[in-house]
Amino acid sequence: MADNATKLSINTEVLRKMAEIATLEIDGVASIAKKNYDLKDAVKAKGPMQGIKIESVNGALELGIFITVKKDAKVKEVAAKVQENVKDKIQTMTNTAVTRVNVVVADIAFDKISTDEE
Repeated sequence: MADNATKLSINTEVLRKMAEIATLEIDGVASIAKKNYDLKDAVKAKGPMQGIKIESVNGALELGIFITVKKDAKVKEVAAKVQENVKDKIQTMTNTAVTRVNVVVADIAFDKISTDEE
């Protein structure tokens, strides 16, 4: 019998979008932060500023996610929920192991101060 197995390949940008959606689902996350990579990472990436870094290591994925949290968020809880949700969503959607999800809280989002007096 011939082996009719097919190979699935998922673009890194699609994986990045999956991780972004899973991250933004978590209450307390204001946005994906923009991170300045070093020169080596800037050359490898399409642009020098990206808030999600994905690496394939021995067939498994490792992610680095830089987030901005809301000012009243419990940072440790939010980061743990992001790790869990991103890992679960990517493994479920791609059937690829996720061995590490590093979450870096890069900024805090404060409410905009209104300068208009009404």
